[in-house]
Amino acid sequence: MGKPASPATLAQASALKAQGDGVIREKSTGARSIIRSLEELGVDTVFGLPGGAILPTYDPLMDSTSLRHILVRHEQGAGHAAEGYAHATGKVGVCIATSGPGATNLTTAVLDAYMDSVPMLAITGQVGAALIGTDAFQEADIVGITMPITKHSFLVTDAKDIPARIAEAYELAQTGRPGPVIVDIAKSAQNAECDFVWPPVRDLPGYRPVTRPNARQVREAARLVATAERPVFYVGGGVIRAGAAEELRELVKLTGIPAVTTLNAIGSLSVEDPHNLGMPGMHGTVAAVDALQRSDLLITLGARFDDRVTGNLDLFAPHAKVIHADIDPAEIGKNRHADVPIVGDVKETIVELIEELPAAYRQYDKRDISAWWKRLNRMRETYPLGWTPTEDGEMAPQYVLEQLAEIVGPDAIYVAGVGQHQMWASQFLKFENPRTWINSGGAGTMGLAIPAAMGAKVAAPDKAVWAIDGDGCFQMTNQELATCVINDIPIKVAIINNSSLGMVRQWQTLFYNARYSNTDLDTGSGTRNVPDFVKLADAYGCVGLRCDKPEDVADTIRQAMEINDRPVVIDFQVSADAMVWPMVAAGVSNDEIQYARDLAPNWDDEE
Repeated sequence: MGKPASPATLAQASALKAQGDGVIREKSTGARSIIRSLEELGVDTVFGLPGGAILPTYDPLMDSTSLRHILVRHEQGAGHAAEGYAHATGKVGVCIATSGPGATNLTTAVLDAYMDSVPMLAITGQVGAALIGTDAFQEADIVGITMPITKHSFLVTDAKDIPARIAEAYELAQTGRPGPVIVDIAKSAQNAECDFVWPPVRDLPGYRPVTRPNARQVREAARLVATAERPVFYVGGGVIRAGAAEELRELVKLTGIPAVTTLNAIGSLSVEDPHNLGMPGMHGTVAAVDALQRSDLLITLGARFDDRVTGNLDLFAPHAKVIHADIDPAEIGKNRHADVPIVGDVKETIVELIEELPAAYRQYDKRDISAWWKRLNRMRETYPLGWTPTEDGEMAPQYVLEQLAEIVGPDAIYVAGVGQHQMWASQFLKFENPRTWINSGGAGTMGLAIPAAMGAKVAAPDKAVWAIDGDGCFQMTNQELATCVINDIPIKVAIINNSSLGMVRQWQTLFYNARYSNTDLDTGSGTRNVPDFVKLADAYGCVGLRCDKPEDVADTIRQAMEINDRPVVIDFQVSADAMVWPMVAAGVSNDEIQYARDLAPNWDDEE
């Protein structure tokens, strides 16, 4: 494999460029090839934490003038930061870790990216090739561990293969259905001398993602749209990933058909768009749930019939035919039969559907859906999202989110952890644009908010970035506040502190006779404040603020908005008894939605 090259050799390495063919040929090492590959791919930011097996790569990283490396305090933070960067930009987020526990610490973020189709490249160090399989110090089979939760994983033991594997991984991460890819590189390969050749010859046999939808299927979809009497757009996160929000808005305007936007599709349609019925599913609006359940046609765009949307799948949208457009053929028909399956990029599919619909309307005599709208508007007006004052007199968390929406506005990027605060944020913040809402949908990862907000702020330094976190989530990854302070990343954090694991507590209230087994956290009002979040923020070099009175909420938010030279952490102490409504209990029909405790809608079905 060759002997390691000295730093002096690397610093003096001459670039041997072929004349006229545009190919770069440089004397290098495997480690330097990693850095040069990232540079040639246009990567500008890497989140990581060094260790023994990746140490050779951190040396040439110092010489890079185009790569910004941000040193995190935990590898999970690196992965979530890369996710936040990818969410905010649509580009591939990149993170680096060492072998063994460094690599396994990334796996939570890898799973999160896989479930939510986030393009991510994770580069990990591995023990020397001769030691692989010997249970060497800090050895772990990260390729085997992550195989079920990545688009692909590579193990590289030969230095000359590094540029090709990284280029392939980068391509895999962002094409087709986006997702995470791991490149695990042996330390011996990093140390070995080699030629860096760019562009490399890529070898991805069988990888041919279909982006152009089948024209016949699009025509059939147009026919169903034209002849449906109760159609609804079921919009998933794939619309955001495909950059198709503008096209979706044009399609909705053209058809006049109502739309529901899943948790990961929030922002694809403006909250102000009258066609937008809001979020469907477990904590969706009554109107959105009704639209799906009573529909005769689901126009499904980049969604996957997740159980949190469908409830009991056997009872979901029982009268509806299904158009299902998705880049991933494995999703079509997986949970619900598709009458018209369309494999292809959802943006291209929407464009072709827009082109096809006028002819379909002429040929099939477009149906009048005014009666359908009359019903849905009645549901929207009768059962709007709302909240009631808390019975214990403590501050209502919903009020905090409403004030954030009013004062901060829709141009900010909001990043949520997982739990009640996530649902309240999705309900009461006002989203008008795509890529302004970042959260963990499929995996439900507590601890996402702080590092993902950090990554989003790096990607969009001119935008205000708010992490909406729970007191439980915050304690999982708040160490990345140190990263933010040291690297001048002034995120703002709103802790919705109900002194408990709120969503679990809500289920205990509803389904376990209020037996609160191991959900109290002692972080909020009337308790020991362990930890004291204001003091913790101060210890990290942030500004810490506390608010426990409704009359102080607006001024506290405005104070935070005026501080832009360091992170701000606000401890909003709220009622532990507040619940997220509406709600569909797990495993039952969406028809059993309650808009408040023991209060169900009157569907008033004509059928």
